[in-house]
Amino acid sequence: MLILASASPRRHELLLAAGIDHVIRAASIPEERRLSEPAIHLVTRLAEEKARAIEHSAQDIVLGADTVVCLDDAVLGKPTSDEDARRMLRLLSGRDHWVYTGICILAKGTAMGDVASTRVSFERMGDNEIEEYIRSGEPRDKAGAYGIQGRGSKFVRSIQGCYQNVVGLPVSLVYRYLRELAPQPG
Repeated sequence: MLILASASPRRHELLLAAGIDHVIRAASIPEERRLSEPAIHLVTRLAEEKARAIEHSAQDIVLGADTVVCLDDAVLGKPTSDEDARRMLRLLSGRDHWVYTGICILAKGTAMGDVASTRVSFERMGDNEIEEYIRSGEPRDKAGAYGIQGRGSKFVRSIQGCYQNVVGLPVSLVYRYLRELAPQPG
């Protein structure tokens, strides 16, 4: 049984679309960055903490994940307010940034972790476009204050790497580990 230790509807939908059966048991942990913690360490640490935070049996496989957006040295998580979303979107406007998703799979007494990295290029956004986007409500629960799979897609000039990673879960990376745990015939 695969248990997704996340309440993210996007992660759930990505797993469903890939035909990966799972149940949801959302983990509740403080998602705080430690002083000077690199983004890649942050997402791998939080993914593992989420996976370990939920109850599961020895037969279960648990998947924890965490996603952040990085611009230079700034880590952009989910905005805390519309003003915070406005700040993030202004920072991203006309620039490239990285999206990192850490995954942790707990199975058979072992924790396996990895990180997916995707480079995203944004178009320039005017103040009116930013305000309209914030009014849509979409930025509120998204790392970096945008959703590539929704209205935020119009601001994305290009991506290099895994699209699903930017949505919130690098499904092919997860599947690679799941396949190693239960090899398929052929």
